[in-house]
Amino acid sequence: MSALFCRKFVSANIGSLLQKRGVSSKVPHFATLYDLNPAQINTLVKTAIRYKNEVKVQGKKPTHLLPGSSVALLFSKRSTRTRVATETASNLLGAKAMYLASTDIQLGVNESLQDTTRVLSSMVDCIVARVNSHQEIEDLVKYSSVPVINALSDKFHPTQILADLMTLHETYTPQGKDPQSLNLQDTLGGRKVAWVGDGNNVLYSLMITLPKFGVDVGVSTPKGYDPRADIVQMAQGEAKKYNTKMDIVNSTAEAIKDSDVIVTDTWISMGQEEEKADRLRAFSGYQVTQKMIAEGGAKSDWKFLHCLPRKSEEVDDDVFYSNRSLVFPEAENRKWTIMAVLDALLVHKKFPEN
Repeated sequence: MSALFCRKFVSANIGSLLQKRGVSSKVPHFATLYDLNPAQINTLVKTAIRYKNEVKVQGKKPTHLLPGSSVALLFSKRSTRTRVATETASNLLGAKAMYLASTDIQLGVNESLQDTTRVLSSMVDCIVARVNSHQEIEDLVKYSSVPVINALSDKFHPTQILADLMTLHETYTPQGKDPQSLNLQDTLGGRKVAWVGDGNNVLYSLMITLPKFGVDVGVSTPKGYDPRADIVQMAQGEAKKYNTKMDIVNSTAEAIKDSDVIVTDTWISMGQEEEKADRLRAFSGYQVTQKMIAEGGAKSDWKFLHCLPRKSEEVDDDVFYSNRSLVFPEAENRKWTIMAVLDALLVHKKFPEN
């Protein structure tokens, strides 16, 4: 039996099995940016910018695109930005958003994730999931007959990173130029982003995505809070593929040196409250300040990102509320980038090929 025939035979039988179980093998999902190429991510960001301009500047509301559609927000973790961004993005496209917290449904209590997923996907057009373990995202993708969007897992936070990319692209687009006329490689290529903080899902998504656009990455975490080995391997592979640098150190100054953008995030994520005292001790000296940035040798026009919510021990007011901070445009752009993902998955029913 030839290798080609084997592949076709296996593919056909897997597709047949999925169809028998009520699961489509051709449904597009948004689980991680690692799965998308630079052209596809560029299209998502440009679509988000287009929607932002149409709604805010031109006063258009494209509610005709998804009339009668429903989007289930399956949230195991509470949220401000993700929930509001997803609900408003859905509404603008004409879809109805349905918020389902862990206290509202049977998920993980009297019903398996597989059963809940198959029931939900028989009634709604899309599932936006904010969960604990990334395995839950993978199971949702496995059993859902409709698109699944990863709105946060312990491993990746792709919708956040799309908003970060959009914010930086808008920021670095030369005055007088239309950001939709440029690619992310044009505005971000050759720059350096420095991470100062915990090894977490936001960092992991940045590490596997930024190299695609020619961005060098410097990561500084305290000892014992380093990035996961499997993520480092993935990120180093992307850095090699796109000829960029990926430096992972325990020195804030080394990570910040020559950086254009400094990023941090919470040191104590939901579910880590019992570790608070230990974490605060471990992260001593990691508060992002003007002094840290200056002594680290960042570029003179550096910018700052934080996905929120912010605590003062992570970054002081002088940085967070300065004119270098992009945190509030970054937060707003969650709406437009989620709108772009919904457009791809529900309007066009696929990610663009190029």
